[in-house]
Amino acid sequence: MRSLAMRFRCAALAIAIGASGFASQACGDPIPSGWEASHMEPVGYTDLAGRKGGFKMAIKKVNGHWYMYLGHLWHYGWSIVDVTDPRDPKYVKFVPGPTNTWDIQVTLHDNLMLTALQKSAPAWGGDPSKPQDEGVLIWDISDPVNPQQLAHWKTGASGTHRNSYPGGKYAYLAAQMPGFSSQILVILDVSDPRQPKEAGRFWMPGQKQGEPKGEGPEGFHGPVNVSPDGKMAALGYAPAVINLDISDIANPKLIGKLTFSPPFLSAGSQSLHSVLPLWDRKILFASSEASAERCNEALNFAALVDNKDPARPRLMSLFPLPQPPKDKPYKNFCEKGGRFGPHNVNQEIHLPDVEKPGNLIYLTYFNAGLRVYDIKDSIQPTESGWFIPPDPAANAGPLPKDVVTQTEDVLVDTRGYIYITDKNWGMWILRYSGPDQPAPTDR
Repeated sequence: MRSLAMRFRCAALAIAIGASGFASQACGDPIPSGWEASHMEPVGYTDLAGRKGGFKMAIKKVNGHWYMYLGHLWHYGWSIVDVTDPRDPKYVKFVPGPTNTWDIQVTLHDNLMLTALQKSAPAWGGDPSKPQDEGVLIWDISDPVNPQQLAHWKTGASGTHRNSYPGGKYAYLAAQMPGFSSQILVILDVSDPRQPKEAGRFWMPGQKQGEPKGEGPEGFHGPVNVSPDGKMAALGYAPAVINLDISDIANPKLIGKLTFSPPFLSAGSQSLHSVLPLWDRKILFASSEASAERCNEALNFAALVDNKDPARPRLMSLFPLPQPPKDKPYKNFCEKGGRFGPHNVNQEIHLPDVEKPGNLIYLTYFNAGLRVYDIKDSIQPTESGWFIPPDPAANAGPLPKDVVTQTEDVLVDTRGYIYITDKNWGMWILRYSGPDQPAPTDR
């Protein structure tokens, strides 16, 4: 019944759009079949106008409309999707980016959006014999569907990765800078967004050329999360979870750290991928990022850290490992193929339109899809829901080596809608129906 009504609605919209000449997709795409779930169901889907391989997401509500901004793994540029009706997402437009350049990352606040530029590796489709760009682009999004570039700040090296902009004067970049191994933290003053300038930097001992080797593996993946009073930052900075004193922005100082790698995954900046603070509970969520396919690496992890004493953070608990659905031809997700392990968490919590951390942690797990964990008991986290997209008929890009789903990013809005992206799909929109679901703070 709903599909018939939707067809009539789409036809009416198509006529209206044709008459106006507005180049937008009229209706969301059909939800692909073959997905599996527990306490979760898809309510909407868009294949991003054929640009499968959506990646990082950021959302903004403007005058009653909800706009999603996405980076892409296999296309150079960014998509804008109107998700005001999550059951009927409308693709608005594609904003082209520099060719042969990784531009998968996006963060925003108020009317400023930052998109990362990074030299693309051959394994991800980059051609080192052709020009590549780097740095970060700063956009004015006061007109949400027509971003206007204000500035291009360059590192002088290979660019930036998982940046964060929580609003105000400073943005926090995971930047590869001249004279350093791997990425370091660079704090960028964007108070004049047309003339951004470096305001401070931090690195682990051993990253700067000429320094004695550190404990390793050193590297900053990003992002940074800043405390409500603006004086402290919590972040993953391999090989540790760290707390930084940023009260003097020009000279960030280490308060305390908890080293994870080794024994856990040692894969550069991926070793400590995400740190998500629950400031009111003085807890940090922390995780690595699976790197090698078919688990051909040291163990990945997702964990909770007691941060009551920022000088001495301590490990509280580890999350249980996802198990395959029954009757699968593989006994564990490592055998399924592709990458298996944690990746992204609902991270853009500085946005007013994103659900704030409570008892649920939303974590993408590559070939195991999206996993939802209940941390009401922080000593014993439990899995309370999951969603796995179907495996594709063919890969959308050069990775993974196996033809398999690889769920990448997750964002949850204040209405309770969950958005995920995947190497081989567009953007899925889900609803969770399990325990401890927070009440929506918006409609």
